[in-house]
Amino acid sequence: MPADAFHAMRSRREIAPSELDFVLERTWMGYHRAVAGMAAAGNTVVMDHILSQEWRLPDCLSLFVPRDVVLVGLHCPLPELERREHARGNRPPGLAAKQFDTVHAHGLYDLEYDTSTTGSADCARRIKAFLDNPESPTAFERLHSGEHL
Repeated sequence: MPADAFHAMRSRREIAPSELDFVLERTWMGYHRAVAGMAAAGNTVVMDHILSQEWRLPDCLSLFVPRDVVLVGLHCPLPELERREHARGNRPPGLAAKQFDTVHAHGLYDLEYDTSTTGSADCARRIKAFLDNPESPTAFERLHSGEHL
């Protein structure tokens, strides 16, 4: 469930700069609840998420069943992130640099990969192998219990 799809579902009305943060937070909160609802209905969900705001992780911790969540940290050197950001053309310039130090601040993952050196197919294979034999407690369980918050 890509977060970008939820942002694309917002109305196309102009948003005043003074409203933007509120609108984005409300969209992210809706995204979290939609993912939680899909999971609660028995669906396996892959959540594409960036924990770039402090409130996002606690919100997820309050909504998701801790044992059911696997946290995968995808890292990349900043110059490569900036190159990708520019190539996509749908992000404000400098967003990658602005978020670089905050997205991984919670510090715990079940799996971590550098996407500048590990391809998406290899990451997927490794994630599947982990899902076949997950470690316990998971990073999300540890965060849920208060570790590193």
